[in-house]
Amino acid sequence: MSAAPHVVAFDVSRLSKVYETGAGQVHALRGVDLQIFAGETLVLLGPSGSGKSTLLNILGGLDRATSGSARFHDFELTGASDGALTRYRRASVGFIFQFFNLVPSLTARENVALITEIARDPMTPEEALARVGLADRMDHFPAQLSGGQQQRVAVARAIAKRPELLLCDEPTGSLDSESGVQVLEAISDVTRDVGATTMIVSHNTGIAGMADRVIRFRDGRITEVEPNPRKLAPREMTW
Repeated sequence: MSAAPHVVAFDVSRLSKVYETGAGQVHALRGVDLQIFAGETLVLLGPSGSGKSTLLNILGGLDRATSGSARFHDFELTGASDGALTRYRRASVGFIFQFFNLVPSLTARENVALITEIARDPMTPEEALARVGLADRMDHFPAQLSGGQQQRVAVARAIAKRPELLLCDEPTGSLDSESGVQVLEAISDVTRDVGATTMIVSHNTGIAGMADRVIRFRDGRITEVEPNPRKLAPREMTW
């Protein structure tokens, strides 16, 4: 069961990120303020370069803010040591990326075991794969799986540690619509089962239907935070 919606999981204040390039500074985030509630599903929408993935990477401990504050419960990410961020990612965060990032020489079961072997209280690889509908594909290698099945292995790997936070960066971006629906169903089901706070970055506005709130970005800023009056199941959404 998800945590009560009024419990704040993330408190983001005046968060900025500036990249130094040969052509000058790139302002990826410009003073973002946002509260994220435990157990909710957010969909982040906006054009390329609007700051969606940058925010996701900072909240996941993969990147560092230039200024401002991002606090996960009582853990302040900004200013945290590399070791503290590694422990945070290992204990609390599951990642799903657009291009699966599976090890081609390992079976689906072995790819998930890479995470379960280092997590504190993990599911078994078999349980995680069964939750995403791949009980009969555990001993297949990535090359023997469709794109949608490979992404569901990535979902199983991400949720096997029972993460508090599930971060999905364009999880359906390289899939056809039917495979995309299957992946979103898996994400929705396991989010509910483990009570994870889930953030999904997408260019696909149709995905907004499965969110509790939709966060719209432009030019490094949040332009709109829109509660969703009626959440849709992935198969109810228009692609």
